[in-house]
Amino acid sequence: MGPSLSTTAPGKEPEVRAPRPVSATEPDHAPGQRTRKTRNRAGHRPQLALLILAVPAVAFFVVFSYAPMAGLVVAFKDFDVNLGIFGSPWSGLDNFRYFFSSGDAPRILVNTLFLNLLFLAATMLAGISLAVMLNEVRHKLFKRSVQSVIFFPYFVSPIVISIILQVLLAGVGGSGGAANDLLKVFSLPEVSWYTEPGPWPWILTVVKVWQLGGYLSIIFLAAITAIPEEVYEAGMMDGASRAQMALRITVPLLRPTAAVLLVLGIGRIFYGDFGTIYAIVGDNGTLFPTTDVIDTYVFRSLRQLGDFGTTAAIGLFQSVVGFVLVVAAVMVQRRYAKDSSIL
Repeated sequence: MGPSLSTTAPGKEPEVRAPRPVSATEPDHAPGQRTRKTRNRAGHRPQLALLILAVPAVAFFVVFSYAPMAGLVVAFKDFDVNLGIFGSPWSGLDNFRYFFSSGDAPRILVNTLFLNLLFLAATMLAGISLAVMLNEVRHKLFKRSVQSVIFFPYFVSPIVISIILQVLLAGVGGSGGAANDLLKVFSLPEVSWYTEPGPWPWILTVVKVWQLGGYLSIIFLAAITAIPEEVYEAGMMDGASRAQMALRITVPLLRPTAAVLLVLGIGRIFYGDFGTIYAIVGDNGTLFPTTDVIDTYVFRSLRQLGDFGTTAAIGLFQSVVGFVLVVAAVMVQRRYAKDSSIL
């Protein structure tokens, strides 16, 4: 604090006052003002409350997500049930070599990648298309009814889906089915669907679109509601039609949401939809050339052979590749679409 000038009469030199010494025991704040220590204590209090709230979630992930990772050591052991996980002898990378030299690995890896890419592209396209179309519907009751109808398949059990599909493709007791009846209308030959592996990637894709198209459209509709009305008003003032506004305003502004869902989907691209695929295909070996994925192969190997080491090795391979793909997808997203990056 510098010297202060006191008020004086006109024509006189102003009196210069020396700064008042500050006592060591005098507080450095005005009366009623909180000290720095009090402020810090008050600032830490909300953080402590947040940490306490996070304890159950952290404990959940530690117990159910990280602690079971100790079981991954089975992938490097010649597992014996009598000796247990840690008592079984080490086998190095033999379990991985057994899988990759079995002859099934190329077919399984190609099927897993191809089917998941097909599912991801088709469901994403269906979700965006349904959301854009529903956004243009102005009748609220009709719009909500359609939303409920297309969202319902998400809750249908894979077992029910497999029964519906069997009735459509093979009929009750294998007597035909609606699909073959439709082929007859166009004078096309009947198809024995459950002995022809070729059409099954497309049949499974249709099932996934039916299952997830409505679910994803709800997510995209929620993103559309966040688009400011001023953007559409500006488009109307420029003379854009509703179709032009949908294609040039709505769809481009859905890109961040689509990018997040795409990254999450890529992270699970090495995981087949075991519930749906196994419920539909089961142990039908005729369809394995186009439908056998890593999850169904692991389940079948564990159930028929009881080879814990190889199944654990395949599961570890799935996890590592999935992690690498997620990191790569996030890096690409941060490189080309930094605004929509999730990390």
